[in-house]
Amino acid sequence: MRFVWAVAAFVLAALMIATGIAQRTVFQGPKSETATIKTTQSEPYTLIDGAVLNKLPGAQTLRAHGDGTIFVSYGRTADMTAWLADTTYNHVTVAKNGKTTTTVVEPDAAAGGTGGSADSGDDSTRSPINSDLWLDEFQQDGTLEQPLRLPATMSVLVASDGSAPAPSDVTVTWPLETSTPWAGPLMVGGGILMLVGVFLYILGIRHARRSRGPRRKALPPLPETEPIDIAIEGGDKGVISAGRATTRRAVSGRKAFAAIPVVAVSALLLSGCSADAWPQFGGSPTPTPTATIVAPEGQQPPAVTATQADRILGHISSTVASADEKRDQDLAATRLAGAALAERVTNYTLRGKIADYKALPTIPAKGIKVFLPQAYDGWPRTVMLIAEQKADKAVTSTIMMITQSDPWSNYRLAYVGDLEATQLPDVAPYYVGASAVPPDSSFLVMPPEDLAKAYADIITQGDKSTYAGDFDAAGDQFRASIDADRKRRLAEFNKTASTTGRLTFSSTPGAQAPLALATLESGAIVAVNLNETDTVTPTSADAVIKLTNNPTVKALAGVDQSQTGFTTTYSDQLFFYVPGQGSGDTRIRLLGFASNILGAKAISK
Repeated sequence: MRFVWAVAAFVLAALMIATGIAQRTVFQGPKSETATIKTTQSEPYTLIDGAVLNKLPGAQTLRAHGDGTIFVSYGRTADMTAWLADTTYNHVTVAKNGKTTTTVVEPDAAAGGTGGSADSGDDSTRSPINSDLWLDEFQQDGTLEQPLRLPATMSVLVASDGSAPAPSDVTVTWPLETSTPWAGPLMVGGGILMLVGVFLYILGIRHARRSRGPRRKALPPLPETEPIDIAIEGGDKGVISAGRATTRRAVSGRKAFAAIPVVAVSALLLSGCSADAWPQFGGSPTPTPTATIVAPEGQQPPAVTATQADRILGHISSTVASADEKRDQDLAATRLAGAALAERVTNYTLRGKIADYKALPTIPAKGIKVFLPQAYDGWPRTVMLIAEQKADKAVTSTIMMITQSDPWSNYRLAYVGDLEATQLPDVAPYYVGASAVPPDSSFLVMPPEDLAKAYADIITQGDKSTYAGDFDAAGDQFRASIDADRKRRLAEFNKTASTTGRLTFSSTPGAQAPLALATLESGAIVAVNLNETDTVTPTSADAVIKLTNNPTVKALAGVDQSQTGFTTTYSDQLFFYVPGQGSGDTRIRLLGFASNILGAKAISK
């Protein structure tokens, strides 16, 4: 009976192992599926919609082949179509019947593309490289293969250089689910069952051998008169020893026992498959409760993602650094705007005329700590950034406002300053974004368009200003430093020129419009521009104002003396927190600032 059970175990083990191996080989099926993107028109761009990329679940692998350099980028579909609005392109989408279709989209007559590059120029020659709308981009000669994992809200752009036809040999590949969770258990179970069969087979052999063992005859009775030692000797001669033969059979049995499990061991080795050959019994992780911020109903998505912000800041930093080194104001203008650009241009002029004149602080390339994008899918767009960088063994924080005027322009740094506040207002997370506050908003304790005028009056009038009570003076380091500097310079001037000249100070709103983004407490972070003007005039008709110890004003004015006097203008970039109406503390707080010389000239007669 043991042999019957052993044979049954062998047969069942063979079936289990064969089934497990078959699941991993002949019955497994293809591991991926590839779709070919067909384009019949020689357009410079091919846009693959997110619905095409997500026809099948899982990651996507994009492969494009063509002559020359191949360019691939991805971003939000709305941004992609906006960037392509002024040009012709192939649009690959999924039709209602589920099939992939390609249509040629003609330029939108209402689109105001400025073309030429990622920043400007003719749309026929505009390059897609380094556009700030892309979340990432890739370039490769001949063949480009890139693994992706994009949601349905994102699309992929395929091009060459923006003028030559886009590559027509494009495929998208998805991995297919080929897990065989019972292949491993079947093969291991078959191996164990085979060991059981081997064990039963050995038991059967041992039982059969014992049942057929040598049968000894009984010894004849010893004669009573025979000595004991003779009887023992005669008894030995009549005994047939089976010890040696039994030992040989035992050795032979062990050899069989060592050979038969080789099959079982082979099955166990075959069962050492990947994880998809086994059932997955791992439990789901326990969710950790976190604070949830719900975007207001109807609010649009944030203009920039975290990855995008890192790329944009890196591009701004590297471009400005290159412009600073070359003193190239045209290059600087591609990444700077408003007061930030005007101050840089003045600095380039001074560095070109004064050998040891210092450059302005660099723009951080990374280290974003706070990131607040405008929740808006149109243009212009605004983003606030706070980044840290090490300078002279100290860590400094920089607060910035960057803007993008249209889909074809780069983000440019409009406001930048040193962050002085130790406590910032609560802002929405970057994945929610914030709404832009209109310049004339009545929901704040002071409209953004009136902020520069009010603060300029405080700088000029001090505590006598009618706006003094609207601002928190306790943490206002800029106001204190301006007041101390003016008193010092006026005292020095009066020592030598009090009888022949006069030094006056004034502050006025700058030419740059304010930028404001809402905070969580119904307030806003507002950036404004001020101009401070120092005026030196003679009080006597015979007096002359000389610039003996002022090479900066001399370099900008182009003369070293004047009978009418000089004006020197400083540009201030200021960041404020403006509370909302009905807040507990309605005082406006200064968050950060930057102040640099803007220009100087002789007063006209």
